[in-house]
Amino acid sequence: MAGLYVDTSSLGRVLLAEPDAPQIRQLIAGYDEHRSSALLVVELRRLARRRGLDSQADRMLQTIDLMPIVAATIDRASRLDPVELRSLDAIHLDAALELHHAGKITAVLTHDARLRAACSHHAIPLAIS
Repeated sequence: MAGLYVDTSSLGRVLLAEPDAPQIRQLIAGYDEHRSSALLVVELRRLARRRGLDSQADRMLQTIDLMPIVAATIDRASRLDPVELRSLDAIHLDAALELHHAGKITAVLTHDARLRAACSHHAIPLAIS
């Protein structure tokens, strides 16, 4: 199986040991590669710091291939549809679109309703936990 794009709404649930964390871990394990935007580092570590889970977050981040945020990322993300998508989620969507078009991911795992809708809008398959 190819790569999976994971965002903070899903990895954060694992980090916080939410009730569905085992199902999310199992779904993630079904993919050979795990990718995300470098934005994940900031979002997951900020969440971890609030809960004293810094080392756990760092271990999780070591398993993710991160796509850098460059000026072109910001420009593309600022212009993406749908317009209801929040700013940081637009950065995740841009990364997912780039990776999907390059054949590096086959699906996106997100628990964010707006990002799910945006992925569907752009015909990026969703991984469902």
